[in-house]
Formats: sequence, C-alpha cells, structure tokens
Amino acid sequence: MAEKVGFIGLGIMGKPMARNLLRGGYELVVYNRSQKAVEELTKEGARAAGGPKELAEACTIIITMLPDSPDVEGVLVGEDGIFEGMGDDTLLIDMSTISPVSAKELARSVHGRGASMLDAPVSGGEQGAINGTLSIMVGGIEEGFERAKPLFEILGKTINRVGDSGAGQVVKAANQIVAALILEAVSEALVLGSKAGVDPAKMIEVLSGGMAQNKMMEAKSGNFLKHDFTPGFRLELHRKDLRIALAAGREYGVSLPVTAFVEQVLEALVAKGLGGEDHSAMLTYIEDLAQHKVGDRS
Repeated sequence: MAEKVGFIGLGIMGKPMARNLLRGGYELVVYNRSQKAVEELTKEGARAAGGPKELAEACTIIITMLPDSPDVEGVLVGEDGIFEGMGDDTLLIDMSTISPVSAKELARSVHGRGASMLDAPVSGGEQGAINGTLSIMVGGIEEGFERAKPLFEILGKTINRVGDSGAGQVVKAANQIVAALILEAVSEALVLGSKAGVDPAKMIEVLSGGMAQNKMMEAKSGNFLKHDFTPGFRLELHRKDLRIALAAGREYGVSLPVTAFVEQVLEALVAKGLGGEDHSAMLTYIEDLAQHKVGDRS
C-alpha cells in the first residue's frame, strides 16, 4: 500500500470517508477550508496540508469531495491549485456531485497535463459514508478505475465503472432524480394517510412490506415521523443536484417534467430558509398545502 492519498473536502460526507481511509491503513494528507475537521483527523494520524498545491506535491492519489463544479475547479486551478503540484503519475478522483459536462472538461484538462482523472460520485448519505457502504459510480479509464479500486472498496459496497469520463456524474444525476421523486411521493402518501386519520408509523410499516417498499422511506422514516430534519444530506444540495440533472436533460435532449416540478418544490423550501435542513424536509411542503402536520390528530 505505497500510494499516499490526499483528501480535499471534509464535510458531512468527506470527513467519515477520509477517516475510513485512515483506518484502512492509508497514509493520508488532508486539506479543508474549515480547520476543525482537519484538526480532528490530524489527531487520528492524518497530516495537514497548507493548500491544494502542497497536498498534490505530497500525494499520488487525490480525492476531492466538494459541493459543486466551481468548488472542484477552484482547487484545481490557480497558483495554489492541484495542477501546480501534481505529477504525471497523479490520479485525481472527484467524488463530488457535479455537472457531467464539467466532469468531462476537467478530465480533459487533467489528461492534457499528463495525469489521470475519474469522476466517482457516491450515494448512501452520511450513514453510508460512516459505515463504508456507499454506492460508487465511476466514469473514466479502466486503468484508473483498477488503481482506485482498493480505496473504493474501503469507502463503498457497490462499486461500478459505468463508462468513460462524465458517465459517473450522469448516473449520479439519475440517482438523485429517483431519490427526490421518491421523497416527494412518500411525503404525499404520509400526509394523505395522516390527515385521513391513519397512524403514519403504521402506514410506513405497511408500505414497507409491499411493492411500495424503498430504501429512502426506510432510511428517512424517523425524520418523517419525528419531524427531525437534522441534515444527513442538505436540501439545498439536492436542489443543486436536480439542477444538474435538468441541465443534463437539456444537453442530451431528454424531457424531465416531474424532476422539474420537484426541483421547484425544493426551490420553494430553500426560499423559506430550509436549505440547510435534511432533504426529507420536503414533507413540510406537502403538509403546508394540506394544512396538516403528519401525526396530528386534529
């Protein structure tokens, strides 16, 4: 295990992912704008870098886990960027969720400098990151995928190379469409049942035993029933992901009408100040329309 790994972006997902790599035996160098997460990981054995360039100079594999395309571009370019410090043997793995078009352009830039890049977004939320059970969808060359596979096996459970550069981000966009539409559908079902007088916990139990069973409802049942929207995945980030999906739809000539509606639901909730809440707070939009809070008996 000679490869030294750099990790940039130690947020809700990134910090537990980096921690799992440390526990897996990798020598890890970390960088993050907020120093609290860096301090936590350095106490556990990681080394802190002063910036992306310094990190790139010290590592042969670099993982980025950042909010959006401009954030990824920001750590790559500039005087202190990864491009200034990486070598020909560098493998850059972007595990953020960004535009497939941006992913392709970034990969071309990296390859043009003699290095390699994979887009490898993930699904599974904070708990999946903590448990090392993420689903990882990878776009890029086979050689890079095989080199990265030992790291992916520490971070995730379902690991697939789905195509060339950008393909991972296309699959992630599709994943986020399904996740958002399920959340909206479950919200409608719970509000309908609850306002009609049915115990919402019983509803979830029954729905989970039939064809309506889904992992999202299982994972978010506590959020729905307790109205606990502590973020595991922030609503504003899911809105960003649906914007990416809609842009991809325009790029490839695919109509996504229900995705567009749910993106507007998320837009309304962000406007209400709920962008920092968990995406299961979509429930509150349907509750407001029905003038009924799930679980209320009135």
